[in-house]
Amino acid sequence: MLTFNEAPNIARTLSRLAFVTEIVIVDSGSTDATREIAACDPRVRLFNRVFTTHAEQWNFGLHETGISTEWVLALDADFVLSDEAIAEIQGLVPGDGVNGYWASFQYCIDGVPLRGAAYPPVLVLYRRARARYRQDGHTQRVQVEGTVGALTGLIQHDDRKPLAQWLASQSRYMRLEGDKLAETPDASLAIVDRLRKAIVIMPPLMFIYCYFVRGGVLDGKAGLYYALQRSAAELILSLYLIRRRLDAT
Repeated sequence: MLTFNEAPNIARTLSRLAFVTEIVIVDSGSTDATREIAACDPRVRLFNRVFTTHAEQWNFGLHETGISTEWVLALDADFVLSDEAIAEIQGLVPGDGVNGYWASFQYCIDGVPLRGAAYPPVLVLYRRARARYRQDGHTQRVQVEGTVGALTGLIQHDDRKPLAQWLASQSRYMRLEGDKLAETPDASLAIVDRLRKAIVIMPPLMFIYCYFVRGGVLDGKAGLYYALQRSAAELILSLYLIRRRLDAT
């Protein structure tokens, strides 16, 4: 698990991990109570590493912290396992050549589950020796050799950090995403990323997708908040892209 100022989240995530024997946390210099909360769990081994990239933080955690187990469950500090996911993981009997499992998510706003969200599946469970992370824009992707299956039990994504912290994070993430989009030829980009490079399309389109297509309109204030949040992230990305173009003239 990677952490940086995750005090509003980490206790809930740790409380759902009673079935694991060891928890490795790589912290990037938290200034809130994250480290103190984590240290209350005797299974936690806490490491401090100055943040470079997400991929390098994850690879450090995987290969340089003394993990000896064959399988690793890799979670963000705001990933909360459901009862179904816990039971499924505990009962897994991986077939020959199966080296990892994707998980799907139920997105929450302050504990309120949404009907739908734009959050993609994440490869969260894998054989450590078969895994390596690479950086992809603002985030990381784990590459696992061999066959990868899918869990049916959902994981909740429930980030309760303050809005100001979310905005600061999105500014950093979207700058990196803008660098990736600007430096990648259009032919190598997925259709969604091509639309993002068009600057004016994705912010309103993302709101329509989250609020109407995914059913956020039925989730009350939480659904509206999420739709505005996602369109705001796309707007920040658009600002970085247009800033690059202005600077280049």
